[in-house]
Amino acid sequence: MSENLKNLWMAVQDNVAYVCVCLLVFVGLFLVAMLVERKVLKLERQSKSKRVAYIGIFAAAAAVIMYWEFPLPFAPSFYELDFSEVPVLICSFSLGPVAGVVCELVKVILKLFLKGTSTAFVGDFANFVVGCSFVLPATIIYYKNKTKKGAIIGMAAGTAIMAIFGSLFNAVYLLPAFSALYGLPLEQLIAMGTAVNGSINSVATLVLFAVAPFNLFKGLVVSLITFLLYKHIERLLKMR
Repeated sequence: MSENLKNLWMAVQDNVAYVCVCLLVFVGLFLVAMLVERKVLKLERQSKSKRVAYIGIFAAAAAVIMYWEFPLPFAPSFYELDFSEVPVLICSFSLGPVAGVVCELVKVILKLFLKGTSTAFVGDFANFVVGCSFVLPATIIYYKNKTKKGAIIGMAAGTAIMAIFGSLFNAVYLLPAFSALYGLPLEQLIAMGTAVNGSINSVATLVLFAVAPFNLFKGLVVSLITFLLYKHIERLLKMR
């Protein structure tokens, strides 16, 4: 019985530590976005009521889009593609980096209420953090040069940063955390990658042959859809 209690206590500690990491990461990203928005981009203050309303609209749309997830042939089944970053990026392009971070968080929270989690919350945390690594650079660059060219450069930079950061984040933190919280040996996760690509035989090759291409493909598709829809949606909602 004492051994069971010890294991339970260790599990509780792991989960509490994970929640604390999630909160610290959100606060850090929020503060960075706020600092950039006020000190670097020097954006004008916006109506709080309209800002909250628009963030809610885009976060709700993104949460609904997260219902449709698609596996990719070169990645194991626990990596599924969705296009929920499209509404988040449109929101961020229209309202600024802080709105983008908040929209990303609200999207994930709404998704958890509507759909729950199948990845011990690790996939949801990854979606938020890796999504921010795409949205924030793209938005900052776009606001420094608010033209079509600036938007393309921003989204290209965001895609590259998301691919690099997402790969490192998976290797160093997410895959070990998923293994610990979900109760799957890391070797089993690697084996799931080997099943779709024989070249995958370690965490490094899983990241190289699955995670990086996954994020590059996602960034390219999200960028293309956003480029086609952004101005139409902005005019439709009269966001400026």
